[in-house]
Amino acid sequence: MNKLVSLRSAALLASIAALLSACGVVPSAHIGEGVSPQQKQYNVTADDYKVLVDQRVLAANRSSVSSDHLQPMLRSVVVVAFSIDRTGRLLSASVYRTNGDDEVEGTALASLRRAAPLPAPPAALLDRNGQVQLMESWLFNSDGRFQLRTVATSPQ
Repeated sequence: MNKLVSLRSAALLASIAALLSACGVVPSAHIGEGVSPQQKQYNVTADDYKVLVDQRVLAANRSSVSSDHLQPMLRSVVVVAFSIDRTGRLLSASVYRTNGDDEVEGTALASLRRAAPLPAPPAALLDRNGQVQLMESWLFNSDGRFQLRTVATSPQ
């Protein structure tokens, strides 16, 4: 009887292992490889698109971006909620969460506006109104310079 139970248990575990091994995830590094630019747009995930937006914000605000690692104790974290239309036009932006530091809140919003227009989002990410809604965290060091959470370098 015990031998029968252990054989059934072993068979069940082998079946579960086989099922789990079939559940693979395509790494994002391979997204869009070997396809045309038009097709690539449809393979971009929301996270990939957010990186594109962040790169645009950083490029448009080089003097305000911290090139050093973030401090262990940040001056402020400002979370901004914003919406973008199908062409990359910034439709709205507002502070979603903050510690109340008005100066860096203004810097975060101004840096986003300065980067507009943003990259056009892939059609697959658009809502029924033809928009995409995003949130990003601006991480401020004590000198008022920032990094964006999605692409930030970690503290030492």
